[in-house]
Amino acid sequence: MSLRTIHLPVLCVSLSLAALALAADEAVDFETIDESIDTRKALMEDVGAAAKPVGLMLRGERDYDWTVALESLRTWQDVGGEFGKHFPEGSESGSGTEAAPAIWEDREGFEAALTEWSEATSSAIAAAPATLDEARPVLGAVFNTCKDCHDGYRIETD
Repeated sequence: MSLRTIHLPVLCVSLSLAALALAADEAVDFETIDESIDTRKALMEDVGAAAKPVGLMLRGERDYDWTVALESLRTWQDVGGEFGKHFPEGSESGSGTEAAPAIWEDREGFEAALTEWSEATSSAIAAAPATLDEARPVLGAVFNTCKDCHDGYRIETD
């Protein structure tokens, strides 16, 4: 048996194993991208749910309750610390994402918008407004940072 006869099958098996390994890596990357998109959607659903009672308070449709507002602010604070981590390269589309291309084109701007939201949230918590009149400016500042980020970094689907 010649050396070529042995090397050719070994080479074919090696290439096949390498192709399988690459295919497995690609599948993991796609799962990770889908997981990132699903996670950021879930986080924004938490933000939206937390915004509802605060929005009702600001519109005078619900009595002001600092405990409820604080719970919402803490949700926003938790999400703010986590949200930016879920925009890896390759997750610009798919799975019904509403993320705008600007997130990847202007990453510094996106990170700055998240920082502004985090700072506004922390300021509102620190202010601990006792009345609706005290709450309006600090909670309004948080909502404004949400709007600014959505305006620049979210594709409106509705």
